[in-house]
Amino acid sequence: MAIAKTGILVLDCTEPAPLADFYAQFLGGEARIGSSPDYIEVVAGGRIHLAIRRDPGAAPASWPRPDDSQQAHLHFLVPEDNMDEAEREAVALGARPLETRENHGPYDARRYADPAGHPFVLAASEGHALGQAN
Repeated sequence: MAIAKTGILVLDCTEPAPLADFYAQFLGGEARIGSSPDYIEVVAGGRIHLAIRRDPGAAPASWPRPDDSQQAHLHFLVPEDNMDEAEREAVALGARPLETRENHGPYDARRYADPAGHPFVLAASEGHALGQAN
């Protein structure tokens, strides 16, 4: 019998509080101090759970990498009609565009770095991919 497990994506950075605030605001959730002030959890609507951990030696990822190798990154599904609004929100909160190409339509994917340099993508999605019925 498998033991119940919960997966939490942990992002390392030098200053966890500002990064946790970025994600809490962007995801419409809240930042909660975890086991120490150096470990902050971000919970949004019970669907998204991230943790931000202090690592004094953390360095931002480079993405896309010059050799086109795949790296881990966050991927946020956004209703196709709300891509421009989600982009404005991310940038207003401190995200930095990594690629300015706009594909528009169902295959629109826009790449950014969060304030600590972690890469993420806003990807257009139809309602059913977001847990909504069509």
